[in-house]
Amino acid sequence: MISENMLKDVVVELLRKTVTVMPADVVNELKAAMQRETEDVPKMQLKAILDNLDLAEKTITPLCQDTGVTIFYVTLPRCLDLDVGKAITEGVRIATKEVPLRPNAVHPITRKNPGDNVGKGMPWVNYKVWDKDYIEITVMTKGAGSENMSQIAMLTPSQGIKGAKEFILNTVLRAGSNPCPPTILGVGIGGSSDIAAKLSKEALLRPIDKRNEDPEIAALETELKNALNELGIGVMGLGGKTTVLGVNIEYAYCHTASMPVAVNVQCWAARRGTAQIFPDGKVKYPTHER
Repeated sequence: MISENMLKDVVVELLRKTVTVMPADVVNELKAAMQRETEDVPKMQLKAILDNLDLAEKTITPLCQDTGVTIFYVTLPRCLDLDVGKAITEGVRIATKEVPLRPNAVHPITRKNPGDNVGKGMPWVNYKVWDKDYIEITVMTKGAGSENMSQIAMLTPSQGIKGAKEFILNTVLRAGSNPCPPTILGVGIGGSSDIAAKLSKEALLRPIDKRNEDPEIAALETELKNALNELGIGVMGLGGKTTVLGVNIEYAYCHTASMPVAVNVQCWAARRGTAQIFPDGKVKYPTHER
């Protein structure tokens, strides 16, 4: 039987796994990037990243000192009588002390820090409902260095896909070394300004080795990844063949007179994790299965 206490404990364990163990698709791409590099400096930087990931996993220590803010995506069975938001909030509060997580959540105006990553609107929880009988909780711990480089543009239809490509390219150029490249780009196209921004972040939840189901969007993802890796910004801005590890695009239909495009920049420390909680109390962590 699923209880709020159980949910709280799952959230703590999920956050522990998420900030200490990188998803396999990201690790594999980092290893592939090191194999592609021919220059000593980017190879050395990639080796340092991979060594850090190995050490973080072995010592159960956060792989980056900026453990980010916690953004949750929760899918619930119908007619579930639990205060899921309360359990998640308490789980974040406990994990901040026990994992530990750096207390990053502050009041936007006064900058007052309560010290537990909990406050108005934080953790941020997105809810969906489905017909399955289990709860699925996905968390993204998003650092500020990459988030600060994210951009949104309200393009006109006449600017079209050419304008979208230029905007995405310029976003990466402006970001330079600031988001700790190699980065992963989540791109949202269409909807409205808020929808495009939401889609761009949700795009980062998809493994970077899986292309969009729409073949035209999938081709655009590959084209952009190849083009962005020709920029030469490279690992930590020190040059080389790998500026981005992946480009994921999600889209929505939009108004005939509008073309919103949002880019959410993610650093190489692309921390995301999922927990599945079943009615019999069994818990799976599919993102971190090895």
